[in-house]
Amino acid sequence: MLRNRVSKLAVTGVTGALLMAAAACGGGSTTATESPAPGGAASSAPAEPAKSGAKVGLAYDIGGRGDQSFNDAAAAGLDKAVSEFGLEPKELEAANGETEAQKEERLRLLASGGFNPIIAVGFAYSGPVGKVAKEFPDVKFAIVDDAVEGANISNLLFAEEQGSFLVGAAAALKSKSGNIGFVGGVDVPLIHKFQAGFEAGAKAVKADIKIQTKYLTQPPDFSGFGDPAKGKTAAEGMIDGGADVVYQAAGGSGAGVFEAAKASNTLAIGVDSDQALTADAAVKDVIITSMLKKVDVAVYDFLKSVDGGTVKAGATIYDLKAGGVDYSVTGGKVDDIKSKLDEYKQQIIDGKITVPQK
Repeated sequence: MLRNRVSKLAVTGVTGALLMAAAACGGGSTTATESPAPGGAASSAPAEPAKSGAKVGLAYDIGGRGDQSFNDAAAAGLDKAVSEFGLEPKELEAANGETEAQKEERLRLLASGGFNPIIAVGFAYSGPVGKVAKEFPDVKFAIVDDAVEGANISNLLFAEEQGSFLVGAAAALKSKSGNIGFVGGVDVPLIHKFQAGFEAGAKAVKADIKIQTKYLTQPPDFSGFGDPAKGKTAAEGMIDGGADVVYQAAGGSGAGVFEAAKASNTLAIGVDSDQALTADAAVKDVIITSMLKKVDVAVYDFLKSVDGGTVKAGATIYDLKAGGVDYSVTGGKVDDIKSKLDEYKQQIIDGKITVPQK
């Protein structure tokens, strides 16, 4: 995965004139992560394909590029599209504790700076995308992880519950204690899908398995997606309570879950990216599998459709059948149960198993 050197810019009191001129800094009192080579020619009208050199804006959720998980997956899709289509990117990042107005300002900054299309990574941008897209009807917007109506808004959605079912089954098959854990970043409906799928998969293997659950924060506090210390504390509590496999759906906080598993000689399951590849080298060996949520594919597909002039508003759902979610096999730690996991996978694809979303 590519890693760009980024700078954090705190900008306050941005005026309308500055929004038009300052495409290299974040709006309001937000914190922005800047790509190293912003700028370029303005994009074409939305009815036409994007041209080489078109400017694409990407607004990350908390943690930004480098979170080894959700945001990094989006970054990988952006990197591929930039390489193939000659786009010029601008990357901005959400800050802990910021308001919806600050997210709006970030999107407005990009749109008024000539960036088209604009991708918002994460459901926290739902309200801001809906509002700013109306202000800029000639700009194409995409949002990852939520459905927002608008003639110029594409919704990139995933069947997280299906992928989570598979890693739940893996957890139950690998657990020796019959006791596993789930750490969610923030207690919101999206993360409930991860929990529901995980529990269903585990119980399909062992109906009476014990499943401990902990959410790190409650909305509107979204710091649970970027606080490894909280993730570590939550996992330590579960391990002390007998869990020997812990699944984290907590973004950057998942690094703490891996640290807890390493320290206690237990096992962990990653999320979004193949974290046996992206996590710190010191903890990779405790990650038996990851629930793959192919945000990179969705971001790339959207940018490809813009470049080709085929972009459509509305929802595109990336499920198991579409290859949008899956489980990873890096490290060979689930090789002995792969046939069983693939059996469950095919039953879901065939409709023989319906995975709950909550």
